[in-house]
Amino acid sequence: MKTMINFKKTVVAAMSFLMIGVSCNDEFLEVLPTGSLADAQVGTKDGIEGLLIGTYAALNGVFGNRFEGPNHWVTGSIMGGEANKGTDAGDYSTINPIQRYEADPTIGDFNSLWNGRFEGVSRANKVLAALAVATDVSAADAARIAGEARLLRGHFYFDLKKHFNSIPLFDETVLPADIPSIPNTPDVWGFIEADFQFAYDNLPAENGPGRVNKWAAGAYLAKAYLYQQKFGPAKDLFTTVIEQGVTSNGLPYDLLDNYAQIYNAENDNHAEAVMDVESANNTGSTANANYFDDLNYPYNTGPDGPGNCCGFFQPSMELANSFRTGADGLPLLDGSYNDPANEVDNIYRHVFTNDNDESTFVEDPDPLDPRIDHSIGRKGIPYLDWIEHPGSAWIRSFPYAGPYSPKKYIYYRSQENSFTDGSSWTRGYATMNYTIIRFADVLLMAAEAEVEAGSLDKALEYVNRVRARAANSEFWVQEYDGSGPAANYVISEYTSFPNQDFARRAVRFERKLELSGEGHRFFDLVRWGVAAEELNAYLDYESQYLVTKFGGASFTAGKNEYYPIPQTQIDIQGSDVLSQNPGY
Repeated sequence: MKTMINFKKTVVAAMSFLMIGVSCNDEFLEVLPTGSLADAQVGTKDGIEGLLIGTYAALNGVFGNRFEGPNHWVTGSIMGGEANKGTDAGDYSTINPIQRYEADPTIGDFNSLWNGRFEGVSRANKVLAALAVATDVSAADAARIAGEARLLRGHFYFDLKKHFNSIPLFDETVLPADIPSIPNTPDVWGFIEADFQFAYDNLPAENGPGRVNKWAAGAYLAKAYLYQQKFGPAKDLFTTVIEQGVTSNGLPYDLLDNYAQIYNAENDNHAEAVMDVESANNTGSTANANYFDDLNYPYNTGPDGPGNCCGFFQPSMELANSFRTGADGLPLLDGSYNDPANEVDNIYRHVFTNDNDESTFVEDPDPLDPRIDHSIGRKGIPYLDWIEHPGSAWIRSFPYAGPYSPKKYIYYRSQENSFTDGSSWTRGYATMNYTIIRFADVLLMAAEAEVEAGSLDKALEYVNRVRARAANSEFWVQEYDGSGPAANYVISEYTSFPNQDFARRAVRFERKLELSGEGHRFFDLVRWGVAAEELNAYLDYESQYLVTKFGGASFTAGKNEYYPIPQTQIDIQGSDVLSQNPGY
């Protein structure tokens, strides 16, 4: 079971413990604000560890808004064209303009994301400020605690940077009264790098399950280099992480044999988890479970499927087509996967071109990458250990959202009430760790750096390592009756990368396939400088089927690469302090 449950319950207990022992004198009249701790209390090692636990809690969000979740299912995946909001037009309608790239600064979800991440920054700063005046913390413990706090702070700032680009920047030395006067700036990479570098230099390799370690810091620092196109330093550091890195509980980094086990709560803290967010059930609050995913299940499943609500986060038809392979088992890198001859046969198109007769639907007979059925719920294909996906019975509105259901980070029938928290309005509170960085992600980021540095053979090695795992037929989705694979899975490794352009396309497409639905796609497209091209092509394709959702939508270059600075924050600090992003 998990040893560092999302920290929220733990931090409350820690604070309660620290409040014990107030001396009996006139100082009892000096009442602290509710939930606050005196300097003397947080100046001890136990007090500082309590503050650090509270900082970890912010990884999962602080205020309970689903945009605060670490998986970025809206801002990373939906906006990256991997999925759409799903359900129908009237449910959580504030997402509707966001997925059409028509968001405005007054949408409250952006303000919640901003607040949640800056709360994480504030908590990390409080740890570092308390550490600076601590009296009973050894040098070794001080280095470790500071390393954890700075890695977490770097993560929160990295997240803010990739969403909003221009953000206020402050460390533990800035007085709270001065923070509202700090303007936003895009020039924050140096600060983020320094936090990650300090963590890399000071954290131990093994730091206990659920805590960050040296190698998580190294991977994140290399990722920061990659985002800045510092390909040489990124390549060198990724090489070190790949060759020497271990998880915080001491497992050498490696790909799991079975792709599906990445998303299985019974296998948390596995060898592929470089940095993750811990989860727990039955703690008295579903906020300690994956609350941010509580909507993201097939619709109206009843006892035959997970969650029984709500039909959000439906994978896109364009994503499904991307898993088409040629007879050679390789992706269709020329973009022809969206051609009529290569489209994945799906129930949506079948129903609306065949007199609405779902009963005559026939599963797609042509070759597909086996990861499609670990990633997307499709009619007629076994859905984990539940039933075969029944099609329209689990879809709220075909015309609005298409035929598919999410399948990653979904709990199994056998895990009901043991790896779920059913204490709230829906059964859909799974308790599996969300992986912020996993080893396949590291391999593919390293491959990207190798390509840009001209080392095509090394990039080929990394990409083929990922594809070889997917090609292991022992772990393909199987028919329930034991008759064999659930679809015509055909996948192979690349024999060569003949040139840099081909290698670049292969690496980028592999990220799309391997990491689909995990919140990375939009940010990848933006940093590659291809967001307008790729996302307008996606909208053109998807809107021919989902007319109500996407008709007339477009991505505006020079604007939609970043989200608007929340108007609430500008109103609080003033337009002379915070400047709005271009185009809003």
